[in-house]
Amino acid sequence: MDASKVDRFIAEKWDDDIVPQLVEYIRIPNKSPMFDADWVKNGYMDDAVKLMESWARAQSIPGMQLEVVRLEGRTPLIFIDIPATGQETGDDCVLLYGHLDKQPEMTGWDDDLGPWTPVLKGDKLFGRGGADDGYAIFGSLAAIQALQQQGVPHARCVILIEACEESGSYDLPAYVDHLAGRIGKPSLVVCLDSGCGNYEQLWCTTSLRGMAGGNFTVKVLEEGVHSGDASGIVPSSFRLLRQLLSRIEDEATGRILVDALHAEIPAARLEQAKKCAQVLGTAVYDKFPFLPGMMPMADDLTELVLNRTWRPALSVTGADGLPPLSSAGNVLRPQTSVKLSLRLPPTLDGKRGGELLKEALLRDPPNGAQVTLDLEKASTGWNAPAMAPWLEKAIDAASLEFFKAPAMYMGEGGTIPFMGMLGEKFPGAQFMITGVLGPHSNAHGPNEFLHIPMGKRVTASVARVIAEHHAASVRGETTGVAAVAGGEQHGDHGCC
Repeated sequence: MDASKVDRFIAEKWDDDIVPQLVEYIRIPNKSPMFDADWVKNGYMDDAVKLMESWARAQSIPGMQLEVVRLEGRTPLIFIDIPATGQETGDDCVLLYGHLDKQPEMTGWDDDLGPWTPVLKGDKLFGRGGADDGYAIFGSLAAIQALQQQGVPHARCVILIEACEESGSYDLPAYVDHLAGRIGKPSLVVCLDSGCGNYEQLWCTTSLRGMAGGNFTVKVLEEGVHSGDASGIVPSSFRLLRQLLSRIEDEATGRILVDALHAEIPAARLEQAKKCAQVLGTAVYDKFPFLPGMMPMADDLTELVLNRTWRPALSVTGADGLPPLSSAGNVLRPQTSVKLSLRLPPTLDGKRGGELLKEALLRDPPNGAQVTLDLEKASTGWNAPAMAPWLEKAIDAASLEFFKAPAMYMGEGGTIPFMGMLGEKFPGAQFMITGVLGPHSNAHGPNEFLHIPMGKRVTASVARVIAEHHAASVRGETTGVAAVAGGEQHGDHGCC
């Protein structure tokens, strides 16, 4: 493979074709089903699917088969099957994954930006979903095209683009089962929905946290009453909710108090966290838009890395029952509801995490209050298996070729439910989990952007890895790589 030709082809493909498509994709408010109950009626998800389907069908890839699969009552899924080129590799194949659904708008966008308003500023494309994860289908096909342009062989490639990842991928298991015979037996999984510590080198993810969460409500009255009349007699629903959350979280430190929600951190991951802290320095925390005078939750950078990647953490991401300040009267409100997002260690079962959350919050409610927790998510995290020598060499070579810097390896604090599912179904598969969500890209928040040069380089790196996968498959090196309990990694991997 001529890396310089791949670099030029992909750069031109992004500039002339992919970025214009992403601009149109950002305009579509196809929020994930959890955030748009009328997604079918509104039709935005279908609009996004049609945009990607139309573009993919127009690509010159011999033998490519594309189908929009629709199981009844579920979000659609784009399934692409691209035959192998070069020497036959049997059932061996590469599975490339991404998603097209989006997070909701969120407030706080700059005046000249917006979630559904694509804006190009230098090397950045602002708007919801471009980096998370609209570019995945475009990058996957461009990587394969770059190889075919040079006649570089690759194994059969299967691309799955789902439409409910931001809602926990609850539809995906049904699709994986439905398509099992057509997917085959992937020995390499490439996921383009992860993050990067900087934009100067290739970053590969070694673990992902799980998540449990949903809507937590405390009710004390049938209706609101005069606060002067009732306060001191009727317990405040807000105070009781705060009291119950203190069963889960130490409000002074943020530490999760339920011991069973913690998990042992493997020694290799501890070592990677130390290296990550050394490489990134204060970028571990100063990538976030802290207010003047604000400080992170710890001084030790390694502890911050571990907090983000291996320790449980609770966030309140929404609230109900609280009127806007402009219309808040002197009323003791009948109820308070909050949306909870509890990040779980990578090795903790998501269902168990949800059970522990409910058990802690619902037992013995204070003052006999009516307490409910409607769990919306219970996703298990993922810890990478040992990396095969061929893949480690391929990733390192790709980073040196296209970034002129060594590859880095890190854990991520977010959740990609598909990874744990695939790890169970294909225990011999290798994983290249990477992405473009770097400093200040702000996925899920205001001013989200896609760093275009990073997208180009990641795409080129995927091409290199797919090419090396074929060579390893021909040598018989991609079969029989068993997953290792605890996910031990090579000790010289550079990051968390």
